[in-house]
Amino acid sequence: MVRNSIEKVLINNPHGGVGSIEIEKVLTMDDKFGDLSLFAKVIIKPQTSIGFHQHVGEAEAYYVLKGEGYFINNQKERVRINPGTICVIEVGQSHGLENPNDNEMEIIAIVRQG
Repeated sequence: MVRNSIEKVLINNPHGGVGSIEIEKVLTMDDKFGDLSLFAKVIIKPQTSIGFHQHVGEAEAYYVLKGEGYFINNQKERVRINPGTICVIEVGQSHGLENPNDNEMEIIAIVRQG
């Protein structure tokens, strides 16, 4: 299979956060790619946060491509992230993300069913 991304989705106030994110889906559950349910490029707009939320039945990984911000880990600690950082959220863990800057952040998000 060779193709371009499937769709772009704009989400306002993601998981109760503020601002908006844009998700460019590359692979989804419909692609039947093992237990992978999402592979996407995510743009976190300036002054945006993804609210603290739990991953039930799935694990997620973020890889930062561009920009800087903070990852809120399962213990609610704010950890500075920048290009090259990978953040792993295991099944049952919670997390959030903050982009308090005036520039966009770009990350790759991978979600697998657990």
